[in-house]
Amino acid sequence: MKFPTLSALFVCLAAAGAAVGQAPSAQTAPKPAAPAAAAPATARVAVIEFQAAVAQTNEFQRDLADLQKKYDPKRTELKGLNDEIEKLTKDLQDQGAKLTEAERAAKARSIDEKKKQLDRLQQDAQSDFQNDMQQLINNVAGKVGAFMTDMAKNRGYTLVLDASDQQNATVLYAVPSTDITRAVIDGYNVKSGIPAPAAQGAGAGASGVDAPQPQPSK
Repeated sequence: MKFPTLSALFVCLAAAGAAVGQAPSAQTAPKPAAPAAAAPATARVAVIEFQAAVAQTNEFQRDLADLQKKYDPKRTELKGLNDEIEKLTKDLQDQGAKLTEAERAAKARSIDEKKKQLDRLQQDAQSDFQNDMQQLINNVAGKVGAFMTDMAKNRGYTLVLDASDQQNATVLYAVPSTDITRAVIDGYNVKSGIPAPAAQGAGAGASGVDAPQPQPSK
């Protein structure tokens, strides 16, 4: 999944000051304006894919793996109920001719109730997972953002632009030397002291992870 609260990050790290001209004295003839203050040094601009930086930190990867484990029991519960619905549905189809109308109606009602139960459990799991996921993102993103700001100040950057949002791009071109994404990831990993997690299966560690959600059988 994307991180909607991070897609337009513009961190202004320093602003150029403007010199205020001297006002003319009321007792004497106006004097020429004072020379303008020296222009600031050439601006230094950096670019970062902030969403990727957050998602690739060891801390985020570790916490995401923990979140997935937290929802393993719910995933198992949903799968078990979905399997039960599929079995009952198949049994009804296979035995339909042998059952009375009342028996078929009773079995159909039981299946329908289980489908509704599965749908409610799925929606609850999805909502809970999204809330936990958003908290995880906000927690890590806040710390990575603070680290990035300190790094930018120390390196003398005057502006850092976020290149995460490809659909509403604010950065159309940047030379590779201005990209600080990897430097932020590596630097934050060192500061946090969190080791890289063990390799996960396909999809694990991605920033867009859905809650376990088997769909009700039709």
